[in-house]
Amino acid sequence: MRQNIYVKPLTSVNNQTGDWRVFKPKFIHDKCVSCGLCSFICPEGCIAMKNLKQYKTPKPITDYKYCKGCGLCAEECVVKAIIMELDKK
Repeated sequence: MRQNIYVKPLTSVNNQTGDWRVFKPKFIHDKCVSCGLCSFICPEGCIAMKNLKQYKTPKPITDYKYCKGCGLCAEECVVKAIIMELDKK
C-alpha cells in the first residue's frame, strides 16, 4: 500500500521556524532599489515588499516568525542592501 507523502497546501503557516535561526537578515532600506528579488528568492516566503511612509517605493519587510536565516536574500541582493546579523534572542 502506497502512503501519501505530499504535504497539504497551506500547512506551513503552522510551522513557525524562526526560533532555531542563528542569523537574520537586516535590510538597509536607504540602499535598497526595491527590485523585489529578495522577496522572490526567499524559500519560506517570509519577505514582503511593503510601502513605508518614509520611502517612495516598496521596501522589504521580513516576518521573523518564519525566517530560517538561510541568507539567500543577502547573497542574491544586487546592491548588497541586506546584511546577515547574529540573532540575539
